[in-house]
Amino acid sequence: MRPGQHRLADDAAKQTARLKVGFVLSRSFTLSAFALFVDTLRLASDEQDRSGRVLADWQVIGSTRHLITSSCGVQVAPTSDFVDPSRFDYIVVVGGLLTVENPVDQQTITFLKQADAKKVPLIGVCTGSFILAAAGLMKRHESCVSWLHYKEFRERFPDLSVRSDRLFNLDRQRGSCAGGSSAADMAALLVRKYISRDAERNALEVLQIEKARAPADIQPRRPLYDDYDDTRVKAAMITMEQFVDGSMPIEKLAAMVGLSRRQLERIFIDKTGMSPAKAYNRVRMERAKSILAQSKAPLIEIALDVGFENASQFTRTFKRTFGQTPSQHRAASRAH
Repeated sequence: MRPGQHRLADDAAKQTARLKVGFVLSRSFTLSAFALFVDTLRLASDEQDRSGRVLADWQVIGSTRHLITSSCGVQVAPTSDFVDPSRFDYIVVVGGLLTVENPVDQQTITFLKQADAKKVPLIGVCTGSFILAAAGLMKRHESCVSWLHYKEFRERFPDLSVRSDRLFNLDRQRGSCAGGSSAADMAALLVRKYISRDAERNALEVLQIEKARAPADIQPRRPLYDDYDDTRVKAAMITMEQFVDGSMPIEKLAAMVGLSRRQLERIFIDKTGMSPAKAYNRVRMERAKSILAQSKAPLIEIALDVGFENASQFTRTFKRTFGQTPSQHRAASRAH
C-alpha cells in the first residue's frame, strides 16, 4: 500500500472509531496516568498489538503545539489545536504537581467551558479534578482524588463534594480518578462501554493487568489502622482518617458506605471487635501518635488537630489508649 493509501485507510478508520478522546495535559502532568489511560485505548482499538486507530481515536489537544513537560521531565507534543469539543466523546484533563501555580492557560479553561456547554463529558485524572474544580466545572459533581491530595482539595474547594476512599467516579457528564494505575481502570470502563468486553480484555492482557477494578474499589494505601477484609469497613476507616478531628458523625459515616448506623455498628463489631466510635477514636490517637514521633509540635496543637478542646483531655485519652502520656511517648520515640 502506498503512503497516500495508508493515510486514506487511517482516515477511514478514524471515521468509524466508536470512542474518541481528547487529552488536555497540564504543566508538570503525571506521565504514568496519561500513558496508562491512552495505552488502554490504543490496545483496545486494534487486534494483536498493531496500534491501529480502528475502534478508538485520541488526540493530545492544546492552545499551542509547544512541548508539555511532565513531572518526571519527559515532554509530550500536542497533536491537535483546540477544535470543536463535540468531536470527542470525552475530554480528559491530566493533572500533575499541585505546586504549579497555573497548570493550564486561560485558552484551555475557555475550551473546557465550551466542552461543558456542549455537554461533552469531562474527566479529571490525577489532580485534573483540581483544574476542573478551579474552573467551576465540578459543581453538583463529586470528585474522586488520591488520599494524598484529599486534604488540599478540601482546603481549596470547601464547598465541593470530594472523596478519597475509591479509585474513580464516572457519571454521564463528569469523571474523576485518583491517578496512577486507576487511570487504566477508568479507561477500561470506557472501552467496555463504547467498544466491547473483548477489546477491554485484550488491552488489559497486553498491559499485564489481570482484571479491571471497579469504581467503588478501595484505593490501596498504608493505613493508620489494621487492614480489614470488608470494603465497607475500609471505606469507613479511610473517611475517619480524612476527618481525623472527629467531625464526622457516625450516622453520616454509615450513610457514605450505604448502611444505617446500626448496620455499621454490627459490621464493625464483627470485623474489628470494636464499635465505629471506638475505632474512630483509635484512628485519631494513631494520628496523634504519629505526629508526636515526627514533629516538635506542642501538645495543644496536636490535641486540636485530632479534635480535642484542650491538652489535658487529649493526654487522658492518649494514656488510656496507649498506656503512656503523649510526652512519655515522644521521649521514648526520640530515644530510639
